[in-house]
Amino acid sequence: MIGSTRALKVFAWPKPADLRQGYEGLHGLVTNAMGRDVLAGDCFLFVNRARNRCKVLMWDGTGLCIYMKRLERGCFASLWRASGCDEVELTLSELALFIEGSSFVGKKPLSPQKYLPRPLAIF
Repeated sequence: MIGSTRALKVFAWPKPADLRQGYEGLHGLVTNAMGRDVLAGDCFLFVNRARNRCKVLMWDGTGLCIYMKRLERGCFASLWRASGCDEVELTLSELALFIEGSSFVGKKPLSPQKYLPRPLAIF
C-alpha cells in the first residue's frame, strides 16, 4: 500500500509511456529523462497512450515497487495535455483520485496549498 503522508511527492511523466517496461526501464526513465532520484522515496506515475493503464514506481525503503492499474471502462485524466512542462507534480490525494479514474485531476488544483510553518514569536 502506498503511504498516506502529505510529505510524499508524486511526479507524473507528462507523455505516454511504454508500460511494457519493468523496474529497470521505468527507473531509467525517472533517472535519465526526469532527472530525479528514485531512491528518494517519491512516487512516479506513468500512463499509456490509451490512458487506460497506469503504473506507479516507488522506493519503499527496502526495494522498488510497481503498482499497476487497468481501467475496465473509460480512461485516466490526461495530465500531459494540461501542461507543457517536463513533469507534473501531484499530491498523494490527487494520485488516489487519478487511480480511481477521476476526470478532475490535472484540470484544477484539488488539494490545499502546502502549509509552511513559521515561528510564532521571536524572543
